[in-house]
Amino acid sequence: MQLGIRAISVWAMFVLTSTAARAQDTIPFVPSPMHVVQRMLEVAEIKKGDILYDMGSGDGRIVIEAAKKYGVRGVGIDLNLELVAKARDNAAREGVSHLVEFRAQDGLTVDISEATVVTLYMFKWFNNALRPKLQKLKPGSRVIAHDFDIDDWKPTRIEYVEPPKDDPSEYAESRTLYIWKVGSIPGSS
Repeated sequence: MQLGIRAISVWAMFVLTSTAARAQDTIPFVPSPMHVVQRMLEVAEIKKGDILYDMGSGDGRIVIEAAKKYGVRGVGIDLNLELVAKARDNAAREGVSHLVEFRAQDGLTVDISEATVVTLYMFKWFNNALRPKLQKLKPGSRVIAHDFDIDDWKPTRIEYVEPPKDDPSEYAESRTLYIWKVGSIPGSS
């Protein structure tokens, strides 16, 4: 009987992991506008020694900007091999390859325990699935989510980012940033 329960548990974990990986494949690449990227990094209160992880890093813009502006180490995680290659090229072009790395990995299975800052522009289901890992980060670590919050985890604060007045693009709309400081509020760790 015990073997049967273990086999079912292993099968269930495989199905859940496979389903999550397939679901991640359906997350489209929609880059954060640079004014939002800059504000995300500002509200993250990045300081010397921080290690930033960007989940669903796309073309690498958040990790690269953090390295350029603050000189911090960063890791970008994305399932899309083409975007990972593009991010690496962008980092080389910007002269920050020595500070950043980009990995083609499943964001839900990657070890983020060394992160002191995590940025997210992913769907809510992904953020919710990542929450247990986020809550285990070192006290004082910051999590910044663009437009999609995390159920039942009250943000330390919420900030609204208005588009630049001179941006006529179709993506020039208000954005919401959800900011958590791990260990700073009840239920955050």
